[in-house]
Amino acid sequence: MKLKVKNKKVLVRVDFNVPLNSDFEVTDDTRITAALPTIKKLLEDGAAVVLCSHLGRPQKKLKEDGSINVERFTLKHIIPTLSKKLEREVQFAEDTIGPKSTAAIKALQPGEVLLLENTRFEKGESKGDDKMAHDLAQRVDLYVNDAFGTAHRAHASTAVVANFFLPKEKSFGFLIEKEIENANKVLNNPARPLTAIVGGAKVSDKILLLERLIDFANNIIIGGGMAYTFVKAQGGNVGNSLVENDRLELALKLLAKAKKKGVDIHLPTDSIIADQFSNEAKILTMESNNIPNDWMGLDIGPEAQAKFIDVIENSATILWNGPMGVFEMSNFSNGTKVIAQAVAKATAENGAFSLIGGGDSVAAINQLELANQVSFVSTGGGAMLEYLEGKALPGIKAITG
Repeated sequence: MKLKVKNKKVLVRVDFNVPLNSDFEVTDDTRITAALPTIKKLLEDGAAVVLCSHLGRPQKKLKEDGSINVERFTLKHIIPTLSKKLEREVQFAEDTIGPKSTAAIKALQPGEVLLLENTRFEKGESKGDDKMAHDLAQRVDLYVNDAFGTAHRAHASTAVVANFFLPKEKSFGFLIEKEIENANKVLNNPARPLTAIVGGAKVSDKILLLERLIDFANNIIIGGGMAYTFVKAQGGNVGNSLVENDRLELALKLLAKAKKKGVDIHLPTDSIIADQFSNEAKILTMESNNIPNDWMGLDIGPEAQAKFIDVIENSATILWNGPMGVFEMSNFSNGTKVIAQAVAKATAENGAFSLIGGGDSVAAINQLELANQVSFVSTGGGAMLEYLEGKALPGIKAITG
């Protein structure tokens, strides 16, 4: 950030889309913590800080009468956690662009922090509405985007609002700068061998990423439900495992492309299989290409784990996006945990650079308390995915031009 902020009112787009429990208490403050360096620096430099963020998808969860469920989605629930972490009282405005927030911003003094109500309470947010963006911009002097998790959205507060500021009046926050810097370590002249670990349910969700990875990775480890589409495409019997039958030909094309480019694709040779999609199901270990008809693969098996660990521990750069199994079920979470431990070991002991991006990958790293043993944990699953795919992110482009 190179903005001159003293005695200025600065609008900061943060990503406070955090999980809440039934009592509306924050259960994971990772994203709040990630925003603190930017907020604290602005305060130290004499700014009055106006924060805006979304929380959930309130417009898609309207009440039966068409009204917003304010109690479920209000950012007021964030105030206790944010105030504690900033060690100062954070003010709250009960609207985003209405008279309450306008008055609160006008009264805000240097060194003070104001959090606006959920940006997605306004229909114009997700539509990228110019008027909403203008209304947000006209009440402040400067704009800082530090919400990498929403940088792939062309929303009013994440991208369009930047159009109402001159280049010298807008900037990235420290978090976005770190996200871009670390992603570029994978994309631009990475240390080799480079291993990409890709998991998740569907090949269709990761097609663009896989195609891009084949152009620059040395190894691609594929796990999760998407692996069975590749296994079936090669003639394997995968039983009732998740398969995208309309992607079988694509899977073969990706394998052929990788072979032509000298990229090693590693599929799980064995799987933890179950007779139903349940944590209480009967469990067996079976070769991934020989799964009985009434069974399904829900995690990578011990042989696959050992093979994947060997590849990871011999890598100089590691990118991990997506789980190896049904991570939310304890009986099928071990494969993901083992991969997390291998990535941490390769980083901490062997000096590899590791970038973790994607909900369950990040959850595994955090649950095992390994975040300080990997190089960088991204706060933006979808945004990081699109950045790695080579897409121009609206929230980034709005600042850089």
